[in-house]
This record gives sequence, structure tokens and C-alpha cells, in this order.
Amino acid sequence: MKQKIVVFTGAGVSAESGLKTFRDMGGLWHEHRLEDVASPDGWRRDPATVLRFYNERRLGVLAASPNAAHAAIARLEDKYEVTIVTQNIDDLHERAGSTRVLHVHGEILKARSTADESRIYPMRSPLIELGDLCELGSQLRPDVVWFGENVRFLSESAGYFAQADKVLAIGTSLTVWPAAGLVDYAPAEAERVFVSPDLQDVPDDYRFLRGTAVETVPGLVEEWLAQA
Repeated sequence: MKQKIVVFTGAGVSAESGLKTFRDMGGLWHEHRLEDVASPDGWRRDPATVLRFYNERRLGVLAASPNAAHAAIARLEDKYEVTIVTQNIDDLHERAGSTRVLHVHGEILKARSTADESRIYPMRSPLIELGDLCELGSQLRPDVVWFGENVRFLSESAGYFAQADKVLAIGTSLTVWPAAGLVDYAPAEAERVFVSPDLQDVPDDYRFLRGTAVETVPGLVEEWLAQA
């Protein structure tokens, strides 16, 4: 049987493909607080601005390409059973070739109904405009988890962590909860590695590799592939 690897990724991985993180934006977007464009209250107050914010980010995602870290992670599937748990809302892991990706904060390339959150649609256009409706007649919104909304796949992700032989966490500040708590589910006997250029508090019992994802992950992947 193949060993199981869980890869937990945050914004630092996508940043190396040119996608700005919320922290890079300094808490502001065109003079709007992120709470105003990434919360249910902000949506109720000004849906047009929220849609414009995500339309711009979606265009950025579509223009970006997977980087060397995304490609290396996908190669792990040659010899391991790999599950990616990502806080990122882009599709760069999938475009790099990874086949099992859990997006705990949603997916920017999908839209969903505001009347029924289970109605989720792949987008045919890169834009969602006011007046774009689901079949129930309600406005479509980005299929993204906003501040104050429930994170997805938490129990499922915790189960993958708990069964992992190896855990690789990359490019996450571990400040966005509850997803940040997933790293604590890794078994004591699992090999646990954390990759970051600047993390201050490394989780207990994780080996710390200081560096960016592109600098660090391909070498680690080659090491693991040689072990398998």
C-alpha cells in the first residue's frame, strides 16, 4: 500500500505565482476594508463592490500559472496517496495535476446561490454581475468562505491528517482559524515538515524548513520520492 501524505497549503504557495495575499493588500482593497468585501455584512451593504473585488481576483487567478511548488506536489502522486488541504481559493493545484484537493475556504472559479448555499455552479464566464441569478431567482455570489461563515471539509480534512504518514505544511501563517488547527491532528509517528520563509511559531514536532515554497518544496519532494 502507498503511504499517505497530506499537504496543507496557504497563501504563500499561490503568492509565488503572482497572486497577492490578503496580508499583501495591507488589510485594504481600493480603500475598502477586507471585512467590507469578504463578509456577509459587506455583501448585504454593497454587493456590487464585493462582486467587483472577486471579479478582479478571479481574472488574476485565470492569468496565473502553477509554479514549481505546485508541480512538485503533484509529482508526489507518482508514489504516494496524496490529499491536499488548501486555504487557497484558486485552482493552481488542480492545474498542476493534483487530483484530490479540498478547498476549505471555497473556490473562486465557482459561483453559488444566495438562497441555497448547496447550489454551486462552475463559472462559464470570469465575471459575476448583479442580475446573474440561480434557477431559484436569487443573485449569484462567489463560492468563497467569508469572515464569519463556516469553513468547509474540516472533519474530513482532520481525518486525512490523522491517518497521514507524512504531513507537509507550506506557506500558511497559521493565523486563520479553524483551519489552522488542522496541523495538530497529525499523528505523533508521522513525518511532519513545515515550510515558510518567516514563520515565528512552528507547530510542535514539525521540522522547519526556512524558505519559500519554490525554493524548498521541489527538493523535499525529490527526497520523499526517493524514499518511496
